[in-house]
Amino acid sequence: MPQVGIVMGSDSDMPVMAKAADMLEQFGISYEMTIISAHREPDVFFEYAKTAEEKGYKVIIAGAGMAAHLPGMCAAIFPMPVIGIPMHTTSLGGKDSLYSIVQMPSGIPVATVAINGGANAGILAAKILATSDPELLQKVKDYAASLKESVEKKDARLKEVGYKAYMEK
Repeated sequence: MPQVGIVMGSDSDMPVMAKAADMLEQFGISYEMTIISAHREPDVFFEYAKTAEEKGYKVIIAGAGMAAHLPGMCAAIFPMPVIGIPMHTTSLGGKDSLYSIVQMPSGIPVATVAINGGANAGILAAKILATSDPELLQKVKDYAASLKESVEKKDARLKEVGYKAYMEK
């Protein structure tokens, strides 16, 4: 049974949403990915959001661009956390999506990551699920330690070879 629902308004969002899926896979979290247009097929969307809890979802990651209603409407219907990913848009660079997702009315929160922040959405979902799963919490801690180790290796190399050689890689 999937723990996370990943939903997007268009297949053009797939490269960003795939980053969320990749992070979930790295943590061993099951998910289901779906394309639904909240505006073009509202009946399908409402059915998705209404049945997400009974499908076993604990978190929904919803990506949307432009008017970006998908995350907010998920949050209005689904009783558990929703993470919104604003998509970069050609007209306003994703600011339209960001504002639409982050400016939710009181009582309908959507956790919002950066524009095109698919990986962070996956990590945030893992952290939410880790609050009740000690094994997953250890995986999240191990991931954070790997990030620290990566930076330390880069710094050690910089100190060893100097910035000019470092930049040439």
